[in-house]
Amino acid sequence: MFRFRFSPFRFLTPLAFLLLAGAAHAQTALDKTGAAQPTPAAATKPVAPAEPPPPPEIIPFDPELEPQVTIRRNDTETVEEYRVNGQLYMLKVTPAGGIPYYLVDPNGNGQFTPVEPVDKPISVPRWVIFSF
Repeated sequence: MFRFRFSPFRFLTPLAFLLLAGAAHAQTALDKTGAAQPTPAAATKPVAPAEPPPPPEIIPFDPELEPQVTIRRNDTETVEEYRVNGQLYMLKVTPAGGIPYYLVDPNGNGQFTPVEPVDKPISVPRWVIFSF
């Protein structure tokens, strides 16, 4: 025998659709002739300015902020020294026929430390945990 089970969603779902359709219909306001009137948001739409705003001011060039680069070449390598306000802060060493590496002075005390390049691939550890 077929037994009818009461489900509240059977009745609430069509009711929700009817309420949403009524709300959508109420958003279009009609005047006495039946023509749709513009909504207040469309009536107060901002008007684009006639000319674009001026560009921001350009900051004048300050040569003191630019690094001074000195390049020294010899038979085995090329060394590029980067200085700001006369203080050496970075070295780029390019061996002849090799990959360049960088030495950076992070504290300004003359102790240079090597820095890994950013584009170097990540080394994933591959440990054997269990084998048969």
